[in-house]
Amino acid sequence: MMNGGRHQNKFAWKPNLGVKINETEVGGRFRPLSEITGVCQRCKEQIEWKRRYGKYKTLTEPAKCQRCTKRAVRQSHHKLCAACAKEQGVCAKCCCRVEQIVGKDLAEVEAEQKKLQEAIKNARERDRRSLLRAMNAGKSTGVTKAAGEKGGKAGDLFPSASLEEYAAATRDDDDDVEEDGEGEGDEDETHVCN
Repeated sequence: MMNGGRHQNKFAWKPNLGVKINETEVGGRFRPLSEITGVCQRCKEQIEWKRRYGKYKTLTEPAKCQRCTKRAVRQSHHKLCAACAKEQGVCAKCCCRVEQIVGKDLAEVEAEQKKLQEAIKNARERDRRSLLRAMNAGKSTGVTKAAGEKGGKAGDLFPSASLEEYAAATRDDDDDVEEDGEGEGDEDETHVCN
């Protein structure tokens, strides 16, 4: 007969409990650890466990890729660089072929940022300021963009399904105003102040 609750811990173990953490070091408040990318879900959970229990060691310099032998591995506990892992379609840590890779690589993030900047540039001034305000509020509270899709303020301002549709719609609206000849200059001619 086993008594399941007899030897359970009352509280979770925390590494470096009495050690004061320097906030400017990697892993501190001002320099948080980077997002885990390029790995399968199982490896992501393993790396998260290492971070949680003080077993994670950050890289001081890039490590050597086991495939191309270049010093291009930028994340701890990874065996392959991002380029080799993406080319082979494998997890960068366990080198197993998987169909679902966690996280986005740097090129995808940059492309997404570029599309977002294009959409903001082509938006009306009122929509642009509201969208930027909603994005900044999301960053400060830690809320992701998915919260805006739930029907919040950002969801109301950004009704299109994708950034390309929004940018195209705003460009079309600007073109229609110029073609009709009803620009702001026409109003000034009709209302002459003496």
